[in-house]
Amino acid sequence: MAEHRPHVIVIEDDPQVRLGIEQALELDDLPVRGFDAAEPALARIGPDFGGTVVCDVRLPGMDGLALLRAVMAIDREIPVVLITGHGGITMAVAAMREGAYDFIEKPFSSDRLVEVVRRAHDRRALVIENRRLKASLSAREAVPLIGDAPPMQRVRHTIAAIGPTEADVLIYGETGTGKEVAARAIHAASGRSGEFVAINCGALPETVFESEIFGHEAGAFTGALKRRIGKIEHARGGTLFLDEIETMPAILQVKLLRVLQERVVERLGSNAAIPVDCRLIAASKADLKALSDAGQFRSDLYYRLNVVGLELPPLRERKADIPLLAGHFLREAAARYRCDPPMWGEDDMAAWMAQDWPGNVRELRNAVDRFCLGVAVRRPAADAGGGSLARRVEGFERQVIESALRQTHGNVTSAAELLDTPRKTLYDKLNRHHLFPEDFRGG
Repeated sequence: MAEHRPHVIVIEDDPQVRLGIEQALELDDLPVRGFDAAEPALARIGPDFGGTVVCDVRLPGMDGLALLRAVMAIDREIPVVLITGHGGITMAVAAMREGAYDFIEKPFSSDRLVEVVRRAHDRRALVIENRRLKASLSAREAVPLIGDAPPMQRVRHTIAAIGPTEADVLIYGETGTGKEVAARAIHAASGRSGEFVAINCGALPETVFESEIFGHEAGAFTGALKRRIGKIEHARGGTLFLDEIETMPAILQVKLLRVLQERVVERLGSNAAIPVDCRLIAASKADLKALSDAGQFRSDLYYRLNVVGLELPPLRERKADIPLLAGHFLREAAARYRCDPPMWGEDDMAAWMAQDWPGNVRELRNAVDRFCLGVAVRRPAADAGGGSLARRVEGFERQVIESALRQTHGNVTSAAELLDTPRKTLYDKLNRHHLFPEDFRGG
């Protein structure tokens, strides 16, 4: 028997019955270790035991119910299946209240026993996996970037190398890959005492962009009643994070370039040059090199920003991290919604692993939130290309809508225009397909 595989402990004092149970389980590829008494078996069971216990109730010395209580004291989630030829409703109820996984009366069929043990084994495997994920996350409490896949290991290695330096950083990544999380990790690794100041360039109207970034003096323009410190100054001693920098207006790109080159900033309405002591981290979901070659982004600013480049992998390229991420998001969701976290099954995880996640980590987080709230809806079979004509049409419609939402970064009005569809009609279709615009928004 392979020692490294989770096994079944069988405790039965009748050698013929014990042999029959062992053979039935081994034929179903379940490794078995048999005992004729409870005491030596109990010595083999600890909190890290990954298998299942099958125990007769009537035994010499410690009986099955006493063994059950001893195992529950070690770990209440170890599945114990009790078997007896002298049972009854009262004994079964008492055993289940004590924590037994199941109760089988003799005589029983081999198929019945194997079915119960297989289900108990699968549940124990899920418990062990969830504990492993939780332990792994706890060990990373100081490291916000979650993932063990090679692409994420490379990202963490790069952050550890560049964090303590003064180098400005340009982060690339698709929507929802965690660009701000990576920027915060760089700031944490820098040891800088100042604040982390984040601003989304795509969310600011051009009319207030300059004042927001550079600040202004009282009277600099109509409505400027008092001095305002800009984001660059506010980040003194810390880190300034400019997300979606590809959307920054061209005229302000020139001013930002001067700040980076001379390390001074001038508020609107002032000629005083204020020294700048902040590290700049910029992020983009677009290829700035391609934009600069096309004349849509200043090439001198691109080369000034791109001192160190950091590319974040999309979730589809690190699917091995999905269980770890899902476990983290499930804990967060349960705390946020004040509910007990549900346990996912193999079908749930298989469905998550099969998806491409165009919205990346953010989309997975929203999916786990819905799972935690009990409103998760699985995609119809039409998505896989099969089924009736109606289902295939429905699946194709969903794919077209998803594509439009990706192109418009979750803007329903723009998506409706792109699809030449009334906005109300599109909202109705979003509800029917259980699509959420926030899954496709940039950041």
